Amino acid sequence: MSGLAAAGAALALAAAAGVPVAAEHPAPARMAVALRADDKPLDEESGAGGAGATMSLGGTRVPDPLVLDNGDTVDSIDDWESQRRPELLEAFADHVYGHTLPTPEPDEVAFDDQPLSEGGKKVRIEVTGPEGSASFTLRVFVPEGGTPKGTFLLIDHRGSVGDEPGSSGYAPIPTILDAGYAFAALDAGEVAPDDPGSYRSGVIDAFYPSGTELPDDAGRAISAWAWGASRAMDYLQDDPDIDPDKVAVIGHSRGGKAALWAGAQDTRFPVIVSNNSGSTGAKLARRDDAGESIAAITDAFPHWFPPTYSDYAGNADSLPVDQHELLALIAPGRVVVGSATEDGNADPQGEFLSYLGAAPVYDLYGLGDTGISSSSWPPTTDEGFRGPAMSYHLRSGGHGLDEAAWDIYLTGKLFKR
Repeated sequence: MSGLAAAGAALALAAAAGVPVAAEHPAPARMAVALRADDKPLDEESGAGGAGATMSLGGTRVPDPLVLDNGDTVDSIDDWESQRRPELLEAFADHVYGHTLPTPEPDEVAFDDQPLSEGGKKVRIEVTGPEGSASFTLRVFVPEGGTPKGTFLLIDHRGSVGDEPGSSGYAPIPTILDAGYAFAALDAGEVAPDDPGSYRSGVIDAFYPSGTELPDDAGRAISAWAWGASRAMDYLQDDPDIDPDKVAVIGHSRGGKAALWAGAQDTRFPVIVSNNSGSTGAKLARRDDAGESIAAITDAFPHWFPPTYSDYAGNADSLPVDQHELLALIAPGRVVVGSATEDGNADPQGEFLSYLGAAPVYDLYGLGDTGISSSSWPPTTDEGFRGPAMSYHLRSGGHGLDEAAWDIYLTGKLFKR
């Protein structure tokens, strides 16, 4: 089966189950997802057929995740895991997020945990690289009585979670604990300060000489935050209070971008939650004129991505990858995409299309059901959609991680198939 046919088959299965699949050219008022079994390969001038094959998502041509760079079709889990997945990881590292910092050896990472007066513990994670050492903080709060249902690991880019378990909408720790879940927060600003002048002063300068320029394809802040989440997992997997098979990395906005990149690289995470991650998160890059563009994000935040990514400013169609393939890299783990109706900068429709575009890869594992009852935009708001390994919601309101979003995550059975 070709990659395009496999993509079409994912929605053909949904249609067989009574889920309507919209036509490729819907009425303007309701943009639909076009993953049709009768899609034809593009002609050579368009770059499809073989390497560079594409499929259509809502009328946007995007790379087919099930076609190898050499033009061969991916039609098995083995083909995906041994060939296509490594190709995509390398392409995202080369062109979008930069190459990540090395995984430390056991004697190069140390943990010092201290109890907090309000319960929980404060963990100092120290990592030694070739240029020195760096440390950052992980805070862990566990509910009383029995093993937690699971753990939410927040990539906290705001530095909002302190030693006392506050109850903000962004991190409503008492609510999370009362629901039976543990909560951990990684202080992303200590891993890499969110500042173009000092972002290297966290962990990056422990691996690169501080007086020299970073390689153009080396990861910057987003990549460092994702790497930090993996170091947090190094600790959590040995924490007797935590079930390491039930850890969800969650990030909002820029933290959501890092959460997705963490989940794509580190298969220890069974659940990845992207909340309003937008551009270079869940949003399709080729919808560059919708929401935040590559030019806008790389100009405003030059310390988030390597210079190689800014090469695609104004030319998103030339990217060899797109964000539905990033979501697909999380398979067979659960990918969770949370969008908001008024979050125009994040392009919620682009996030929706990207979510559906990952389904053909999940279908290799027999997990291609997105849980969404219709492929037409917009879906029902304020309702959690859940398939065996894919979850989605479109929340009413604007850009934010709030109690309404947390309610969907806490009741979404994210750790069950």
